[in-house]
Amino acid sequence: QVQLVESGGGLVQAGGSLRLSCAASGSIFSINAMGWYRQGPGKQRELVATSTSGGSTKYADSVKGRFTISRDNAKNTAYLQMNSLKPEDTAVYYCNAEVIPTTVMRYGIYWGKGTLVTVSA
Repeated sequence: QVQLVESGGGLVQAGGSLRLSCAASGSIFSINAMGWYRQGPGKQRELVATSTSGGSTKYADSVKGRFTISRDNAKNTAYLQMNSLKPEDTAVYYCNAEVIPTTVMRYGIYWGKGTLVTVSA
């Protein structure tokens, strides 16, 4: 099976920084895109950032210039560096990946269970 596990969430003051990690494991043939989504209190889940295996990135306007997505393809891991955090960034952050498992040679979408980021004013 394929599993995504997020880590690095926690409590931080406004203006501070955190780095989230997402490690993919299991029977993986290859990974195309990886990304981060978040869901704040009373809000819908929204895109934060995505990255293809070739390095193309996309960011939500609300985080552009503050957050940076990066990848270590050898470790099947994605990172989200979050700087200048604001209270409105408070959310559960979910990792997402397009993965080809070794058992089925086609892409599937996988999600982690999330990690909580709380930004205090």
